[in-house]
Amino acid sequence: MKCLYAFFFASLVSVPAFSSFAQPPLTTDPIFVWPDLAPGETQRTTGTQLPMRAVDKPPIIRIEKIRRPPMSVYPATKNANGSAVLILPGGGFGKVVPNLEGSEAADWLCDLGVTCFVLNYRTRLPNNAQEPGWKRPLQDAQRAMRWIRANADRWNLDRDHIGLLAFSAGGQVGAILITDEEASYKSIDKVDEQSFRPDFAMLVYPWNMYDKNTDKLMSAIQVNENTPPSFIIHTHDDGSTSLGSVLLYADMKRKKVPAELHVYETGGHGYGTRNRPNSNIGSWTDRATDWLERRLPR
Repeated sequence: MKCLYAFFFASLVSVPAFSSFAQPPLTTDPIFVWPDLAPGETQRTTGTQLPMRAVDKPPIIRIEKIRRPPMSVYPATKNANGSAVLILPGGGFGKVVPNLEGSEAADWLCDLGVTCFVLNYRTRLPNNAQEPGWKRPLQDAQRAMRWIRANADRWNLDRDHIGLLAFSAGGQVGAILITDEEASYKSIDKVDEQSFRPDFAMLVYPWNMYDKNTDKLMSAIQVNENTPPSFIIHTHDDGSTSLGSVLLYADMKRKKVPAELHVYETGGHGYGTRNRPNSNIGSWTDRATDWLERRLPR
């Protein structure tokens, strides 16, 4: 891993014996965005790592049963410019994948002078199907954005250049986050005096934003004039249809929100920043780098 001095939580979770395939933590100190119990929680567990799958090459880490969300920080490795990005991995709300859609993306951004924060938001509670999967992750993401701004001096960050990168289920959360006008939890301290809205956003194959019953975006996503500039990636052959990304872009166009949409023909879903056979989807970070040059401090 290129990004040095990363604060990683892996050693705090319950890890199977063969987790040695995963990258070892550089330090065991986590960052907790909530000072104690997260809203609605009665436990403080940081998660359990699932067994690694032999078919995943390179390996993919999967963490489930997260009740107190930890965050890892990856300082910029080249020409730090004062910007930061909160990264929300995917995982279908039942788990998160903090390397494929977290630390590997941080490697790319750290080289651009960006300090990255990878959040392992809370996963879905069992036997709680009535609660939207995005509800608690959204609370965690809003709190994390506020925490980063509140602690900007600690990392030499510019509070006006704090962005978002979100994948899959995290991308669904990210789409709600950038269009929300009100916080989804009650303020608890001075951290919550900060804005939770990112200054720019990158959504990568955001998951299930399209409501086929209404032929519209899911109702929780309401683009408005305050929605930040956004960069959206999807593939035509993604089972989590690209129609959600297309409709999101269309709403941004209507509201005059600066936006860029790329729909690749092939690549499927869940590639992170990795290449896929018979696809040029691995080049999406090049397109995003071009877009970021207009957003990052010089």
